[in-house]
Amino acid sequence: MRALRAGRLTYVVLGLFTLGSLFPLLWTAVAASRSNTRLAQTPPPFWFGGNLGRNLSVAWTDANMGTALLNTAVVAGTVAAGTVVFSTLAGFAFARLRFRGRRLLLMLVIGTMLVPPQLSVVPLYMMIAELSWTDRLQAVVLPALVSAFGVFFMRQYLAQALPAELVEAARVDGASSLRVVWHVVFPVARPAMAVLGMLTFVMAWNDFFWPVIALTQNGSPTVQVALTGLGRGYIPDQSVIMAGALLGTLPLLLVFVLFGRQIVGGIMQGAVKG
Repeated sequence: MRALRAGRLTYVVLGLFTLGSLFPLLWTAVAASRSNTRLAQTPPPFWFGGNLGRNLSVAWTDANMGTALLNTAVVAGTVAAGTVVFSTLAGFAFARLRFRGRRLLLMLVIGTMLVPPQLSVVPLYMMIAELSWTDRLQAVVLPALVSAFGVFFMRQYLAQALPAELVEAARVDGASSLRVVWHVVFPVARPAMAVLGMLTFVMAWNDFFWPVIALTQNGSPTVQVALTGLGRGYIPDQSVIMAGALLGTLPLLLVFVLFGRQIVGGIMQGAVKG
């Protein structure tokens, strides 16, 4: 079988897409290194200036970025871990367990994806207010610990990657349900769990709509909530705002650099097994 080789056109197209993807990040760094006056001029700057350190310092201080980054890491990490574990358990139940109403429950779970999240804001806020959770991190963690997309994603993966015979063999050997999940389901689902965890972590880190309602800038803000207080004034300081956005983006880039190879490897491993 002849191996496929990429031609010059392929490299050109991939290079253009890469440059287009990196341009917003590059522009954020350039704008964060300039002054607000220079950003308002035409044409705008396309190279770095000398104000990066000052703008980063102002953004770090004004937005209390240290606390915001720590809160966001706690929220995103907890949400990602909870979503992966609960979605895998629910996906296994829908994929390989037989119980009454399984299809109806699965359709109800999928149906919740059609409901706009804005419709649940009022009852959810009333609930956290009744529990005295306003401006506390559990107000943004607990509602996001499981997602319909995660359940559906893991169900589809396990239905293909986890043979029913493997589960039955574990049962015959006397394994309990917890042991089947720990020694059979989790190892098989590891590639999909890595992908779901990464996607969930990024979405939780970038979430703005619900955190800005449940949290305040002076209490326990996440990065996105803290950024809303930057650059305020009669003329917003866009350079400081961009510096804050850059500070909020760097941890995600670090996570991808450290774990990107493992995640891609997990995706490839799942593709080979499938």
